[in-house]
Amino acid sequence: MSILKSLNLSARPEKTSENPILKRREKLLAKLDQQLAMAEAHVAGETFTAYREKWQKNPETGQQEKVRIPKNVAKWFFKRNNQYFFEVRYANRALELSRNNHVIEVGEQGNLTTVIRTVIDATVAGELDPLLEKVSTNLSKKK
Repeated sequence: MSILKSLNLSARPEKTSENPILKRREKLLAKLDQQLAMAEAHVAGETFTAYREKWQKNPETGQQEKVRIPKNVAKWFFKRNNQYFFEVRYANRALELSRNNHVIEVGEQGNLTTVIRTVIDATVAGELDPLLEKVSTNLSKKK
């Protein structure tokens, strides 16, 4: 048996930068992963801090170094009348998931992570692609 046959070989994956549909999907998935981590911390009663990396000059050495800086991240979930709701946002707008419905009823706090995982699965399956395209075309028209 050859050594190469022991490896899992596949075709080269498509670049997301060349396909606008995949690019929008990847952008939304990154934000949903962040919301999932925030929701898991919320359910566990912990504080969540998101960080971004920035190049900064070290005053002692005078060299550029990467520094992690906390950043503000808005929650996409909220509580009204002892019930949690989750809205999927893209380009600073809540997506209209069905006619005149922008939020998902979550119910109890413990269901929050399950709902977000379901939305992530729907995004991976491409179910939100028409909504993302609609929002992005509206942005293009306004510019």
